[in-house]
Amino acid sequence: MSNAIQLLRLITAGSVDDGKSTLIGRLLHDSKSIFEDQLSAIAKTSEKRGMAAVDLSLLTDGLQAEREQGITIDVAYRYFATPKRKFIIGDTPGHEQYTRNMVTAASTANLAIILVDARKGVLTQTRRHTYLASLVGVPHIVLAVNKMDMVDYTEETFNAICAEYRAFAAQLGIHDVTCIPMSALNGDMVVEHGDNLSWYKGAPLLELLENIVIDYDVNTTDFRYPVQWVCRPQTQEHHDFRGFSGRIESGDVAVGDEITVLPSGRSSKVKEIVTYDGRLQRAYAPQSVTLTLEDEIDISRGDMFVKAGAIPQVAKEFEATLCWLAESPLDLNRKYIIKHTTRMVKCLFSHLEYRVDVNTLAHHAASALNMNDIARVAMKVQQPLVLDHYGKNHSTGSFIVIDEATNNTVAAGMVA
Repeated sequence: MSNAIQLLRLITAGSVDDGKSTLIGRLLHDSKSIFEDQLSAIAKTSEKRGMAAVDLSLLTDGLQAEREQGITIDVAYRYFATPKRKFIIGDTPGHEQYTRNMVTAASTANLAIILVDARKGVLTQTRRHTYLASLVGVPHIVLAVNKMDMVDYTEETFNAICAEYRAFAAQLGIHDVTCIPMSALNGDMVVEHGDNLSWYKGAPLLELLENIVIDYDVNTTDFRYPVQWVCRPQTQEHHDFRGFSGRIESGDVAVGDEITVLPSGRSSKVKEIVTYDGRLQRAYAPQSVTLTLEDEIDISRGDMFVKAGAIPQVAKEFEATLCWLAESPLDLNRKYIIKHTTRMVKCLFSHLEYRVDVNTLAHHAASALNMNDIARVAMKVQQPLVLDHYGKNHSTGSFIVIDEATNNTVAAGMVA
């Protein structure tokens, strides 16, 4: 396996004005990841606004509209690195109107930083974002109790907020929660420990991000290989070559392994593993490779290679949890398109079982789905899909829903 520096994908989320953009700005500033011209530009902007100090939130609030409103209205991605690890940060919107943006960003994150204002504690958006993070399977949660400078850095306030949050997270089955008190504005417990939180014995945020273990966030057991392209070079040299290209979504595969092709159920053995760099004896997720088989089997884009003994569900009817992202509501009388791994099929929503109240986690009867609604639905597809439970395998347990009239993505789904 490669010894390259690991990449950690993380998001920040919370209510409006909890300090998400300032926190990211502080991380970038204190880890020396800002160019001099960037720092100079935001210093000048801060001065024009009459601010006594540099407004670090300007590093992420890049859209003019959100600068004017003082809120983040889109996901702003930033990259930085330390000697230990590389990072991609998604600064997600705080307002409920932009929940769909957070779903998109969280779907690929290893870790979520949920910010709360120490003066306000756990709010509706805190619960909503935590539920969304659990729904899309973010493995690690950090509760950042920000603006501790506004409550005189009192330990009792911090402990009360953490206890309330942990109780809510436990209802969602989230147990990997780290609580950190901080002041993003002053830099306490972001990169350095600071002078104001001597009672907190844990690591600063950056140290935690550098050392948290993410090796086991991907399913390394169940081999899943969606075929993206059937490779038949039209050249004299390779006229008899027939390979199947794609990305290993989970698990690993070796030359000689017996595989099953789904949904047909036909079996063969792996003859070769081909890459741009040559041939391999074994390949791992998430490598992109081309596999050749010992037998001639009718295989096309959207088929799935798996190993015997770890066969997923093959179904035309299934249930899923759906996050509705579109402004237009779900129409139960219309057909939509499902994109699942490399396969696209038409689908119908049979019925809505219930809608989830993210504040209480209660289930309510639903006859329609509007933007930002989350619901359990029953679905029928025209061709069989190869499915895993989302909690077991993110890649084969997730899908998007596309409006065939507009080609817009209208929902994200997780197989239940």
